[in-house]
Amino acid sequence: MRKPRDFDAELKALEDKARELKTRKVQQLGELVIATGADQLSTDELAGALVAIAETKEAAKREAWAKRGVMFFESGSRRTDPASKRNLRGAPAQSGSQQSPPSGTGSA
Repeated sequence: MRKPRDFDAELKALEDKARELKTRKVQQLGELVIATGADQLSTDELAGALVAIAETKEAAKREAWAKRGVMFFESGSRRTDPASKRNLRGAPAQSGSQQSPPSGTGSA
């Protein structure tokens, strides 16, 4: 006879995994802000720049930001240690867009 599944335990395990992934994402985004130097901006400036970037629908601008993000990750000019660099490269797809607040601020 088969052992019945413990749906509550499976659900709890999935919730724990989701919480862990969210925590890792928040940490990586914070590391990205620091690595780009955007931590020197005020919270209002950073939030405004990110809102402007998120609202931008122009494909050319988004592609330019993505290319700049790729160049940023490929350069060795970041202020973080090598382990953090690997984590940042694996960050969510938004990472290329988040590198651009200084240049995106003037165009917003």
